[in-house]
Amino acid sequence: MEPAGEQRRASARGTAIEVFGAFLRLGLTSFGGPIAHLGYMRGEFVRRRGWLEDARFAQLLAVCQFLPGPASSQLGFAIGLLRAGWGGALAAFAGFTLPSAVLMAGFAGLALHLDTRYGAAIVHGLKLVAVVVVAHGLAGMARQLTPDLPRALVAAATCAFAVLAAAAWAHLVAILAGAILGARLCRGVTPPAAARFPLPYGRRMGLACLGLFLAGLAAALLAPAGSPGVAGLAAAFYRAGALVFGGGHVVLPLLEGSLVRGGWMDAGTFMAGYGAAQAVPGPMFSLAAFLGTEVPTGLPAPAGALVALLAVFLPGFLLVLAVLPFWSFLARWRHGPGMVAGINAAVVGLLAAAFLDPVLVQGITRPADVAIAAAGFVALASARLGPLWVVLGCVAASLALAFQGG
Repeated sequence: MEPAGEQRRASARGTAIEVFGAFLRLGLTSFGGPIAHLGYMRGEFVRRRGWLEDARFAQLLAVCQFLPGPASSQLGFAIGLLRAGWGGALAAFAGFTLPSAVLMAGFAGLALHLDTRYGAAIVHGLKLVAVVVVAHGLAGMARQLTPDLPRALVAAATCAFAVLAAAAWAHLVAILAGAILGARLCRGVTPPAAARFPLPYGRRMGLACLGLFLAGLAAALLAPAGSPGVAGLAAAFYRAGALVFGGGHVVLPLLEGSLVRGGWMDAGTFMAGYGAAQAVPGPMFSLAAFLGTEVPTGLPAPAGALVALLAVFLPGFLLVLAVLPFWSFLARWRHGPGMVAGINAAVVGLLAAAFLDPVLVQGITRPADVAIAAAGFVALASARLGPLWVVLGCVAASLALAFQGG
């Protein structure tokens, strides 16, 4: 491990203001979802600005993909940390997240006025967007994360379990079972290469962050169910952020289990917010700003959005801080890659269960919806149109049907 003094000097090459400006630019322009965000960040910080070399970028990406949480936001947080220390990490998060969070909170205010015929058509169009995007994400994740029979069986079993159990705790059980099965069935998975990072802190701080993460997760899991309040809202979003393996789409089943099945909001509102999240740049987790506004906690709408946002991002950031000082050791642990492979397969199963209900149930309500969703899927899969154009197309088609009385 590098001495603390060298770590501090290495991390002080930029300023928090510089980091904020760079990530704000990405937050305003990075459409396309988590995979696209990784490409934007590599182009911006490796090729254009030269803040880090390709090898170190690849290592940071391996860390963020190894951990639960929003990988693109965790990667940005880590880049800001290496560039300008603690202030840089917070500036990266703020710059990347602020535009989409403001837009999603604004959509929550607009949604109150969408109770007309054409407003309902817009909302239904957004539900169709969710069908398209989740189907596309599920297909891509299945190809990448279940490439062999053992992992495909783990995914299928997880999907069946999640559908039958129909409870929020089922997600945690499925992820734990995936880790255990993966350690036994996926021993041939190649581990990532190891590396050390120039950090502004040491292993003691890493252990403290791990302790905070575990304490927060325990509190979130033990929080009593019931009417929503500030503590309940924070617990639901922290729990989701701590258990999201596999990208932003996987937050859907975790939050749906707490918010919709818990009776805090109806499935239609939830799916409309998820659909709207496809139309804004920045991280998918900014959906929390919309949901935090909609949950009736008694807080002012901006406060509810802020609590939900901080709670859903915090566990992923704590894990990044905890793991970075120990990454060179963890990357060599023989059971680690297999456990991650099993978890990822379980995540595919969870997303498949969420696609069946509520995404498909809420989105496809008439024969014309099948045609609209199929066209959107083909457009997205062919890479000829980005998510924003799919949003516009689905909403326009839904409005056209409403205008014709269909």
